[in-house]
Amino acid sequence: MDIRALRYFVELVKCQSFTRAADALFVTQPTISKMVKQLEEELGMPLILREGRSFRLTDAGRVTYERGLDVLSAMQQLKSELTDLSGLSRGELVVGLPPMVGVAFFAPVVSHYRRLYPQIELKMVEDGALAIENRIKSGDLEIGVAVLPVDSQLFEHYSVVRDPLCLVAAAGSRWQSQAMVRLADIADQPLVLYPDDFTLSRRVSDAFRDLGKTPNIVGRSAHWDFIVELVGANLGVTLLPRSIVARLDRAQYDVIPLHDSRLYWHLGLIWQRGGYLSHAARAWLALTRERLGGQG
Repeated sequence: MDIRALRYFVELVKCQSFTRAADALFVTQPTISKMVKQLEEELGMPLILREGRSFRLTDAGRVTYERGLDVLSAMQQLKSELTDLSGLSRGELVVGLPPMVGVAFFAPVVSHYRRLYPQIELKMVEDGALAIENRIKSGDLEIGVAVLPVDSQLFEHYSVVRDPLCLVAAAGSRWQSQAMVRLADIADQPLVLYPDDFTLSRRVSDAFRDLGKTPNIVGRSAHWDFIVELVGANLGVTLLPRSIVARLDRAQYDVIPLHDSRLYWHLGLIWQRGGYLSHAARAWLALTRERLGGQG
C-alpha cells in the first residue's frame, strides 16, 4: 500500500474538505483526488461517495480511516525510533502548544532547547488543548501541552502550572475595590472568552450552567492579548489565569481573583502512555522540568 496515498486520504477525512486537505498537505486538490482514487483502486472498493463539493465515507472508507490512523501512527513511531539511532545529532520535534501557553511559559524553554540542540528541527504547533490531546492520541504529535486532568489510561503527563482564574475588567469597574469576586456576581455580564472547543472554555460554561445561567458570550479568541484588548474596549469582561493577568497594566485593567475552587488552569505536558518517546522529546521534557519545575 502507498503510505502517501493513505496519508492523503486520512487528512481528507480529518479536514472534511478537499480544499482544506490540499492546503494542509501543501498540494493541489487534483493531487488529493488522484491519491484517493489510487487508494480505492488498490483496495478494490470505493472509500468516499462524492456529493457535489462534499463527500461521505462508505463502510470501507470508515474502516480504512480508522486503520489508517493506526498505520500512520506506527510509521511515525518507526521514524522516531530510527532517527533516535543518531541520538540528538539530527531529527525533528513537533510540540503542540495551546495559544495562551507559549508566551506565558514556554518561550524560555524553546530558546534554551534551540541553543542546546541546534541540529534538532523544533516546530511549534498552536492548537486548543482538546485538539492536542486528539493529535497525540492519533500519533500526529509526540508531545504537547494540555489542560489537566487527561485520561490516565491514554496519556502520561508532567504538571507544569496550576493557576486560579481572575476576573479582568476595564479599569474603573464596579469590582475594582473587591478582594474576591464570585462567578454569580458576573453571571449576567457580557463575557469575552476562548473558543468553545477549548477545555477551559467548556469548564467555564459548565460552571455557569451549575448556577442555572447561560454565559452571555459576546466574543471569542484563542489569543489572550486580543481578549484583553476587547475587554479594554469595554466589550465585556473575561476570566484569565493568574500567570497571564500578571502581565497586564493595572492602570488599564481591574484584576480580581475569582472565588471558585472548581475553576483553575492546570497545564501539563502529555504524551501517549506506553508509547515511544524519542530522545528529542525526552530532552524537551527534561528541559521543561529544569526551567519550569513542576506543580504536582
